[in-house]
Amino acid sequence: MEPKHPSTHPLLPPTSEDDRVLWLRLLRSYRVGPSTFYRLMAEHGSAGAALAALPEVAAAAGVKDYRPYEAARARDELALGRAQGAHMICMGSDDYPRDLAETSDAPPILWALGDQSVLTKPMIGLVGARNASSLGLRMARGLSAELAAAGYIVVSGLARGIDAAAHSAALSHGTLAVLAGGADVIYPSENTGLYQNIRQQGLLLSERPFGFQPKARDFPRRNRIISGLAKALVVVEAVGRSGSLITARTALDQGREVLAVPGHPFDARSGGCNMLIRDGARLVRNGADVLEALPPEATTETADPALPLEKPAPKRSLQETAALHQQILNRLGPTPLAEDQLIRDLAAPAQAVLPALTDLEMAGEVQRQPGGLLARLSAPDRAAAPQEV
Repeated sequence: MEPKHPSTHPLLPPTSEDDRVLWLRLLRSYRVGPSTFYRLMAEHGSAGAALAALPEVAAAAGVKDYRPYEAARARDELALGRAQGAHMICMGSDDYPRDLAETSDAPPILWALGDQSVLTKPMIGLVGARNASSLGLRMARGLSAELAAAGYIVVSGLARGIDAAAHSAALSHGTLAVLAGGADVIYPSENTGLYQNIRQQGLLLSERPFGFQPKARDFPRRNRIISGLAKALVVVEAVGRSGSLITARTALDQGREVLAVPGHPFDARSGGCNMLIRDGARLVRNGADVLEALPPEATTETADPALPLEKPAPKRSLQETAALHQQILNRLGPTPLAEDQLIRDLAAPAQAVLPALTDLEMAGEVQRQPGGLLARLSAPDRAAAPQEV
């Protein structure tokens, strides 16, 4: 399988405290998300060099007086992690989840609380409605228990309803909860007991800094990690427009098998699942249906990470760069577009388009969304766009 984070050299994880500080500073800097992080690392070779270049990159994108994330705040995050007994997992390290690493916007850094051996086992995602029906909860518990007994780690988001039922039923075999906030932030508060149980018997995972309080926009971002970790994603109950369907779409973009439990057509909580089945998702009646649908393990060898995967981007004049920026903005709108589709539409080499996208992200003109999608931000959207923290 082709690596998703190309560089002229392999991405080496930090090996010292100073290196970890540099990685955190780069990732937490204003308008630097996972894709921009990987692009800067590929272009500059190290987090330290990328940090040094950030003000110039930002200035070229029209952002004046840019200051990278402070070293003191990064050191505070590391200290909080140690105090919590958390483990910092970085892309490229042996303990980074392999399936997640193969997705295009995998988190460069994860904080883990609990039993890390969970990450060595195959996983299946199970998500659904917060206001689940009694039948939905019973189905989630049954599926989760069957899959856990078969040796799979059940991954979900610690939300009320289906998520909580799935975690609870799989707890004795180990379960993994991906959090939208910091790894130390319990949301919703009603799941405090379950959070503590998972910390003792399973694993809590977050890409966010400690103390980060999640907002609505943070849950779709969290969901790409759930589906990225899993071999397949099962949706138990979901309305027609819901976070569970966003997770299902992201799973499809990541090449995961998507399965759904059917429901009565008069029950709105089954509308999303019925739509997924209508559109080709596999129907689920029990755990055996899920296990039968799992894809065979890939047997093709991955490319040698030591070999160059991209040619360096040719130097472009300011006029050429401005023209490419405008071409990208003309192609993008509020409706998200896949990055590879944009590159095909532009008929331009990827090594030219990707740095230009970084410029536009830094300028707040373009926003990356889960699943490798891009959207152009309007002026009001740019003003309201959140900073990375």
